[in-house]
Amino acid sequence: MEPRPLRQADLSGVQGVFTDVDGTLTTGHKLRSQTVRALEQLSASGLRVVLVSGRPAGWGEAWARQLPVDGVVVENGGLFFLKDAKGKLRKVYLEPPAQRVANRQRLEQEVERVLAQVPGARLSVDSRYTEVDLAVDYNEEARLGDEGASRIESLLRARGVTAVRSSVHVNCWLGRFDKLSASRRFAKVAWGEKLEPADGRYVYAGDSFNDAPMFQAFKLGVGVANVRAVLDRIDAPPAFITRAPEGRGFEELARALLARRRTVRSRSRGVST
Repeated sequence: MEPRPLRQADLSGVQGVFTDVDGTLTTGHKLRSQTVRALEQLSASGLRVVLVSGRPAGWGEAWARQLPVDGVVVENGGLFFLKDAKGKLRKVYLEPPAQRVANRQRLEQEVERVLAQVPGARLSVDSRYTEVDLAVDYNEEARLGDEGASRIESLLRARGVTAVRSSVHVNCWLGRFDKLSASRRFAKVAWGEKLEPADGRYVYAGDSFNDAPMFQAFKLGVGVANVRAVLDRIDAPPAFITRAPEGRGFEELARALLARRRTVRSRSRGVST
């Protein structure tokens, strides 16, 4: 189903934004100052902002400390960071310690076997900062293309490993979690809230295959325009799409949310718009 233009989305009840990072906040693999400003404006307006990424725990801790966000889900849902009532950073894992250790040991073995079968395949440079999953580089420093990424995914899945692409890596893990299950757990731990299937309180912004569970679950799933490159292959497309790609698309979403928020506040005060 073709996503509808963002202008058709009802954003009147939105209380927060969950967003992917690579290819959604970044533009050409860089985080523009304008995009950071959009995050700042969303936070300043009272909207909650949570990053949801396949990137490592090490990156997530830095983001949680330095960016204007309420929390960060990383490693495709393996763990997340949030701040408690006193502002202290807290780390929450989706699985218990013994299971994480066993899964990590087996994951490293399975990934090593697969890498040996695909010429040019290697772990991403940032995999050294992971705790739960691993990432195979196909489109950041490596150039394996769709065919190489598909072969890596297929080989890993044949060995019982969950493998799904972001815009830069094939992320792989063992365990019953993904971006959606971790986001639901985050909302419960951080806010005492349950994310409902048709919930209009939260938007999810993304751009790639590993965003499919979020697009399927969020009534207000928004793809930045570069998601069009995978629409014919993604398991669940977003309901809406921006005009602009990557970080500029997220900025477009932020402007729409802020404009709608101003309108709702004006009406609540009895001011004509």
